[in-house]
Amino acid sequence: SFPLADVVRNLQPETTRDVLVQAFLDAPVFPTRWRWNTTVALAVPRARGGRRLAPQVQRMLADDLMAAVFPDAAACLENIPGDREIPDHPLVTQTVRDCLQEAMDFDGLRGVLTRIQRGEVQLVARDTPEPSPFSHDILNARPYAFLDDAPLEERRTHAVQSRRAGDPGLANELGALDGAAIDRVRAEARPDPRNVDELHDALMTAGFMAPDEDAWCAPDLVAEAIAMSRATWASWGSDRRLLLAAERLPEWTAIHPDAVLAPQIAAPASRARTWSRADAIVEFIRSRVTIVGPTTAAALAYALGVDETDADAALLALESEGVVLRGRFTPATQPSSTLGRHLRRDALEWCDRALLSRMHRLRAEIEPVTPADFMRFLFDWQHVAATSRLAGVHGLRDIIAMLDGYELPASAWERAVLPARLEQYDPSLLDMVCLSGEVAWARLTDASGANGVANVIGATPIALFLREHAAAWQSLRQSGRCDETALPEPARAVLAMLRARGASFFQDLASASGLDAHALRHAIGVLVASGLVASDGFSGLRALVNAARGGPAAVDRRAHFAGRWTLVDQAPRAADDPAHDDREPAAELQARTLLRRYGVVFRRLLTREPNALPWRELTRVYRRLEARGEIRGGRFVSGMSGEQFALPGAVERLRAVRRIPAHGLLLAISAADPLNLAGIVTTGERIRAVGRTRIVCRDGVPIAVKEGDDVRELTPLDPDTAASVARIFSRRKGSATDLHGWARTVEA
Repeated sequence: SFPLADVVRNLQPETTRDVLVQAFLDAPVFPTRWRWNTTVALAVPRARGGRRLAPQVQRMLADDLMAAVFPDAAACLENIPGDREIPDHPLVTQTVRDCLQEAMDFDGLRGVLTRIQRGEVQLVARDTPEPSPFSHDILNARPYAFLDDAPLEERRTHAVQSRRAGDPGLANELGALDGAAIDRVRAEARPDPRNVDELHDALMTAGFMAPDEDAWCAPDLVAEAIAMSRATWASWGSDRRLLLAAERLPEWTAIHPDAVLAPQIAAPASRARTWSRADAIVEFIRSRVTIVGPTTAAALAYALGVDETDADAALLALESEGVVLRGRFTPATQPSSTLGRHLRRDALEWCDRALLSRMHRLRAEIEPVTPADFMRFLFDWQHVAATSRLAGVHGLRDIIAMLDGYELPASAWERAVLPARLEQYDPSLLDMVCLSGEVAWARLTDASGANGVANVIGATPIALFLREHAAAWQSLRQSGRCDETALPEPARAVLAMLRARGASFFQDLASASGLDAHALRHAIGVLVASGLVASDGFSGLRALVNAARGGPAAVDRRAHFAGRWTLVDQAPRAADDPAHDDREPAAELQARTLLRRYGVVFRRLLTREPNALPWRELTRVYRRLEARGEIRGGRFVSGMSGEQFALPGAVERLRAVRRIPAHGLLLAISAADPLNLAGIVTTGERIRAVGRTRIVCRDGVPIAVKEGDDVRELTPLDPDTAASVARIFSRRKGSATDLHGWARTVEA
């Protein structure tokens, strides 16, 4: 951006004639007037041999004459250094005069410029997003009115949008943003520290905290930061004070050398340097604009306790760097009470480029969908809807990539979740992708049971993940290493053998340990449930779950053919561990995985994500991805507080879902399914993620649940719908008809 009023100063009355002459030499007006004058002067004959010359022949002769007396006019500009030299030739002089006096009113133009220079005419510059009505005849003149080549100007003309009609009273609002978008971006940019470290980071980012901004954090955090000498109150004048981080004291003392610090602390040696006053003001304003949104030089000057001219100079420096943009962004309809201190309606505003970009995106944001529509979107996004189900081994890989790192009850993977997304699911497909090394499984969460020892059962939480992401998921573990002293003796013996021998087959472990097959399966089951051991194939886990249920499956020998059993690296990274540097890429992996899983991510979705990082850490990753243009930030689902982020493709799918009316489609899922977001996204009670519990949803809203043999209606149902729900629940659990029973439309 730049001051629009400065454009007028580029054209002065003394130089206007030379500039205009150089400009119209390439315009159609000059060769046209040249042909007229050469014909009138009989330099180009109208007839020859008693016969009239054709117009194209006269034009060719006139061009030849121009090339002879004024070669620069026909030459390419790239071959002419500087301005073209006008020859002292009567025909050229007459043509230049005709262009200035007849085709144009040069004397009138020079008079207007002279009056502007004297101050007799006042110019008012306005930055608008579209051309003014006075420029429409120029735009509509098309190529022949422009200086450049026609195709370029045609493209430029078509690229400019013109209003067909409009209220002249809305002209002042053309550049204004939506007040709600401004307020929302300000709220999103405002720091929200929850501990001393985050408060310190906020002070480093925002520059300072004013007393009237104490809503940032609780007073006890401020007191704790001051007690640790990480922050202090800086006072100047009679009643002004700000909270500063210790690292920014050198900058502050350059602006206010007489400021009083309470308590008196020193900046860290690594941040000690000498600042000039102007540079210090620039740095504080650079930090400040990242959180305040549209503001004025007067408001920034007041906050820093400097003159408005100092703030203007700093803003101009930041503008030259591309950090801030100037304009009038706050709408006239914004209530006066929300404008803030020293923010007048008629004042020139400044805004951080990144925040302004987000405000413009919010201005054109799609209307948020309802939670029910979002659930309809998720059923399609996660391939549960009948029209989006996948098939084959490639489809299974896509499903596992979407559910990467998500923990489910072990039995729910093959009884409910995978068959609900994959046509004609076959367990051999999962064994294939596991044994090929593409997919791995393990327990990622805290594995301690009530008595300190866990055993594998169908409800044991197990995560499937791409093997290439195994190290990242292990680095994000929320719990420490399992207490091995609480393990049974056979389990400790098998664990010691795996550490000594490395990955081993079931038969090798049986030979080395001396345990029978039943005892060895039990020992391995304890290690699996403790998050210490996993196998290459999924058939081993399948056999352990069947054995834990007893009955005929107890003698299942599939554990013998599960591939190798190996240790799982479950130790979380310490802050001083060199491998701790892997946490940042792991955090980005988790952030991208959540986007791939849900399409749209917000804080409330983390309720069903036991291994998720804190939302503030994920938010930093999402903001970085948004700045790269990879994802979109905005409000996509109504009723969900906080920032929301979405993949561009998900935004388009949300638009499509909103346009499709609800038809009463019934859909049944397991309560252990990731799509069980009852009480989280939708209203009503939350339903425990138990594999034996099933939920029926109508157009995305849970309407009935079956827990064991008990069927409950979550909302009042009409007789036809109740009968359809009963038929779905009556189907045998785990059967193909049960898994496909949701594909039924009930007319209201």
